[in-house]
Amino acid sequence: MEATLKHITEQVLTLPLTSRAFLAEKLLESLDSGSEFELSSEWRKEIDKRCDEIETGSVDLIPSEQVFDRAFRSLG
Repeated sequence: MEATLKHITEQVLTLPLTSRAFLAEKLLESLDSGSEFELSSEWRKEIDKRCDEIETGSVDLIPSEQVFDRAFRSLG
């Protein structure tokens, strides 16, 4: 099992950014299945819109390191 998971992880990390984002979205959705928590239709629309923007490349993604660095600098 561990060797298979390692192999899958290595393969997934070679995918293009949009493919990894799509896969991450699907994996996160799978964690929420069976949960009592439900998203409002407004949030679902917003999530779908943002996922579409990422998949089509119509938005520029910023690495999280840059986002957090900028946020921490603005606090201090």
